Amino acid sequence: MINPIEYFGILENEPNFLLHFKLTMQQKRKETAWKKNRKFGDIKGGRSRLKMADNIFKRYHSLLPPSEFEKRPVFFQDNSSRDFFHPASVDEIKQTLEKLPFSHTSSLTHIWLRKVKKKEYEAGAVFQASFISGSKVNLIVLNAFPKDLRMHFGKKKPSKKTQKFYSSWENTWIKVGEKWVLEWTRTGIQKYYLEYLLLFEIGTLLQSRYGHSDCKSSQKSAESIADNYAVIWGNIVKISKEL
Repeated sequence: MINPIEYFGILENEPNFLLHFKLTMQQKRKETAWKKNRKFGDIKGGRSRLKMADNIFKRYHSLLPPSEFEKRPVFFQDNSSRDFFHPASVDEIKQTLEKLPFSHTSSLTHIWLRKVKKKEYEAGAVFQASFISGSKVNLIVLNAFPKDLRMHFGKKKPSKKTQKFYSSWENTWIKVGEKWVLEWTRTGIQKYYLEYLLLFEIGTLLQSRYGHSDCKSSQKSAESIADNYAVIWGNIVKISKEL
């Protein structure tokens, strides 16, 4: 079992962040159950090439870097729709970010709590979260979650690795018709957003700063590093809440 306190010094050492993080964390890889289904719908796949709705990119390209006097990150929160809600509030996200070293989040410029349309959700085109970077803007998008608190996985029973991964927050699996569904509680999905999704995208931001590459092997490695980052700092966030 990893003792997360051991990694404070390593992760604070910015110039060598990726080197130390990569070498140290991969030795402990069994701590993190790997999962590939990062969508809410039935369509599965990696997350290196996102087919996001056009309005995400329109919104992104309209963003300007915050001024030197503006507090970062800048938050945008869409109004909740009839069928979806935001599991984590702006204040809860801010509290989580405050538990991380400032050097990890200093380049994060915006966080968007995005409304999800039922049509795009049912088409399986919605990712849980994403990170978009360019033109001095680093944006994390956290998509809304269904109010029925169900995460769909299709007709094939999720692998033991997938079940083990989600068991950190929720472990109620049921079949609805022919499809497998993970039923969440509001507390469970809130913790998942704050203790994993948000931190995964922070890890992606750090990877983009120190070791970005477009080749597929590097993308897989980058996702692995972001996944490890989320697990370690998720543990730290949990511990800090208990103290």
